[in-house]
Parts: sequence; structure tokens; C-alpha cells
Amino acid sequence: YGEEVLICTKGLKDMKKFFKWLGIVIGTIVLLVALFFGYLTIAEYRPKDVEEAETLEGGAYWNQYVYIGNEMSIITWNTGYGALGENADFFMDGGESVMTADKDLVKENITGIAEYLKGEKSNFIFLQEVDRKSRRSYYEDEALFYTNYLTEYDTDKVVRGQDAFGANFAYNFKVSFIPYPIPPIGKVNSGIMTLTDTIPSSSERISLPCPFKWPTRLGNLKRCMLVTRLNVCDPEVGPIAGGRELVLINLHLEAYDSGEGKALQTAQFKEFIESEIEKGNYVIAGGDFNQIFSNIDTSMYPFYEGTWNCGKIDVDEFPNNVSFIMDNSVPTCRSLDKAYKDADKDTFQYYMIDGFVVSDNIEIIKCETKDLGFKYTDHNPVVMKFKLK
Repeated sequence: YGEEVLICTKGLKDMKKFFKWLGIVIGTIVLLVALFFGYLTIAEYRPKDVEEAETLEGGAYWNQYVYIGNEMSIITWNTGYGALGENADFFMDGGESVMTADKDLVKENITGIAEYLKGEKSNFIFLQEVDRKSRRSYYEDEALFYTNYLTEYDTDKVVRGQDAFGANFAYNFKVSFIPYPIPPIGKVNSGIMTLTDTIPSSSERISLPCPFKWPTRLGNLKRCMLVTRLNVCDPEVGPIAGGRELVLINLHLEAYDSGEGKALQTAQFKEFIESEIEKGNYVIAGGDFNQIFSNIDTSMYPFYEGTWNCGKIDVDEFPNNVSFIMDNSVPTCRSLDKAYKDADKDTFQYYMIDGFVVSDNIEIIKCETKDLGFKYTDHNPVVMKFKLK
């Protein structure tokens, strides 16, 4: 039996060696994963409740005040970080793609967006999903691109005509590396920006509740409101005494939560807008709410099972001195479960999630969703004309 014992002993040694190396490999993987999550935890973006927003270099302001009685316009547009044009589908919406555009197409899309904004000649611009040196948009600083494109200078840096916008920016997505899916998303720096032709008295980033827990929170957005304040002037008597202001609130509320995040963020937004109205300020909030307004008829855009489902804001829960404004003649957003180009447009999934909430001391002249066929991004721009009463 000696030979059999030797064979058995050798087999046991080989098994021990195998399990030893298997343990080393597993231990190394566990250590690397722990180190990775430890790094993400240490590097996690932790904004304060209230922070001063970043003022972008290269911008310029044309006006010192906004004037009572003057017709003005404001536009809100989710730019899809320049990579969610008509060709794109996206894995979070039921599609397959992670990198949804190449470098040339990102440049083409943001140039098309900027050119449209320039032609629209609005006084105030709300943009969402604006990337700044993110892998998914090939490290383009889109915030600076829009600011420079919309503000023309001559060789002596003197503003030409009235094509001048100052810009403020607030991050709501800042992760050094997102490891999912395959291929991974990688580095993301993104946020919302407000451009105005009028000098702000202040611009602040105000944090909104984050519904996600660790470790999911590490790779998710940290939503916020970008609040920009402008001084108001009565053309007959001069600047309004007591510091009355036009308060512009740019926001992009939660998308991929169970509903709790949207509810918490909407509640904080409601509380904030009520406090500003009580001060006597003029208030315009706008952006991508990722929710429909309950007072808007969306029956022409039915929901199809298997696509992303947006939430709903019950406007009756808000005070009577605010109006919820959308133009439902054209959808403001389309699904990313598949590419829009060459798809059947009659059965596509559309949404009404972009619009404005306005205090009743502002006269709404017109609100219009512009039908651009989702060429440059998965959202259409919404333009509102108004006057301060």
C-alpha cells in the first residue's frame, strides 16, 4: 500500500496548495475591492448644505437690473452631456449603451445646442447635465464651452452687442470612477448651470436630500438647486426698495430612485419657494423635474411597459400663489431604451418632465416646447416669455 499512500499524500498536498493559492487570490480580490470602496468613500463628494456657486470665467453681463414691465424670456434645457442625441440609447433606461457618442459627435451636439441657444436670444438660460471633463463626454469642459460660445468678444475683450452672458455652475454629480457596467462609466464631473444677461447679486448651490445609502450613494448624483438672485428695478422710480429680487431656481430632480428621493426633494423645493414668495420676491423655478405636473394633460403620451416611468408632482399640495407651466403640444423628453433616429415615432415613449414653476406676481405671456426632434439631446428646450408685474 505504500505507493497508494504516497499518491494520496501527494494529492492532498496538491489540494492544499490549490486552496492556498485560491485563498490568496480571493483575499487579494477582497482587499482590492475594499481598498477601492475605501478610496471612493474618502473621495466622496460631500457638498455643504449651502455653498457659493462657481462663477465661470469668460462670461460677461449686459444688464445691472431686471425691469418691471419688460418682456423677458427664459429657456430650460437638459443637454444630455452632449452624448444623448438622436442616435443614443442608454443602459439605465433599458437600452444597451454606456458610451453613447464618440468625441466628434459630442462636439457636434454641444455646438448644435449652443448655436440654438444663441439664436433664441433668451435673457436667462437653465441647463442641466453639463459635463466638465468627464470620460463619457471625452473630457470636454462643456460649461466653459457654452459660456464662451454665447458671449462674443472682439480682440480687446470688449463685448460686442448684447450677446453677453455670465454663468454660474453647481456640481450635482462628481465621482472619480464609476465601476459599472461593463465597460464602466468611469470619471464623471457634471452639474447644472445658469446663464443670465444680468449681474446676479448672489448665486448659491443648495443641497437637496440624497435618497441613496452607502455604498450605492458613492456612485450616484448629489442633487441640488442652483439659486441665482437678480436685483429688480422699476423703470419709473428706480431700484426696488427693500432688496426685492427675481429669484431663479435651476434644478434637476431625482430620476432613478424608488420615489422617495423625488418626494423629499420636491418637499424641500416647495418649502424654499414658499419662503421666497413670502419675502415678496419674484420666483421662477425651472428645469428637469423628472416628474409630470398633475395639472398638465399628458394623455397623448401614453406609458409603455418596460420603459422608465417618471413620477408626478401634485400641484394641489402647493400654495395658490404659484403656477405650474408646461406646453404639452410637444413632448419635452424621450425614452432612451432605444435610439430615436429611424425609430417608429408614433409608438415611441415620450415624457412631459421639463417646465417652470412661477410665482403669481409674474405675468406669463407664452410657454412653448421647441420641437428639435431630439437631435442633440434626449430633451427638447422649453422657452417661456414673461413680465414682472
